[in-house]
Amino acid sequence: MSAPAEAIFQGRCTCRAVRYSFLGPPLFVHCCHCRWCQRETGTAFALNALIETQRLTVSGQPQMIHTPSLSGKGQQVLRCPECRIALWSHYAGAGDKLSFVRVGTLEDPDRCPPDIHIFTESKQPWVVLPMGTPSVPQFYDRKQYWPAASLERRRAALG
Repeated sequence: MSAPAEAIFQGRCTCRAVRYSFLGPPLFVHCCHCRWCQRETGTAFALNALIETQRLTVSGQPQMIHTPSLSGKGQQVLRCPECRIALWSHYAGAGDKLSFVRVGTLEDPDRCPPDIHIFTESKQPWVVLPMGTPSVPQFYDRKQYWPAASLERRRAALG
């Protein structure tokens, strides 16, 4: 992760009715190439920065919408009630303790490049993965790829 620990990340929906910020780097950034993410985003992959929900400061009232997921447990997608942009999600594994922030909604998305490419077995054939960034055919063992500080932060967030 390249962002300094004290960095403030800010993001918003398109119409600016919902804004958010968080302090410090994300726990980890996933670039997911699964077919579910492709369908949900309408493009080749989803890019999500994982952050502790308690670190999110929100201005506006995002609307939570339950959507299906590959696990069968669903996910909660928080969207702007006006422009309907998806801002972040909560998945069943961590519930609302962790937020999967859509990197494209950040004011400066260049600050959150992927730490890993996941579900690459279903990536679009024209997507070329960068050298030096881990990629796995499906999911992965967190302990193998996450920095120790991120593992600790996750453990503390999940209590």
